[in-house]
Amino acid sequence: MLEILLRLVNANENWNAVGFNDEELAKDHFLQHNVDFVLLSSAIEDHVEKEFSAFCLKAHPGVEIIEHFGGGSGLLQSEIYDRLYKKGEL
Repeated sequence: MLEILLRLVNANENWNAVGFNDEELAKDHFLQHNVDFVLLSSAIEDHVEKEFSAFCLKAHPGVEIIEHFGGGSGLLQSEIYDRLYKKGEL
């Protein structure tokens, strides 16, 4: 699932996504890089998702967290575009 999400996001020439299956690696990357969005998929356990979201928001209160639970590439792009619009970046 991770590979598919990365391929779909990175298909847009203006977007750059990296992905992790390991929570600690994701936390390290998040702290070391400027991240606009955190995309969480349905493959993440509920308690891990809540903990990671809280970590991200505490470290960078302005970060956008998108919970994507499937539905195809059109839905994923719409979710991202919706957040960009709401942030005034579209």
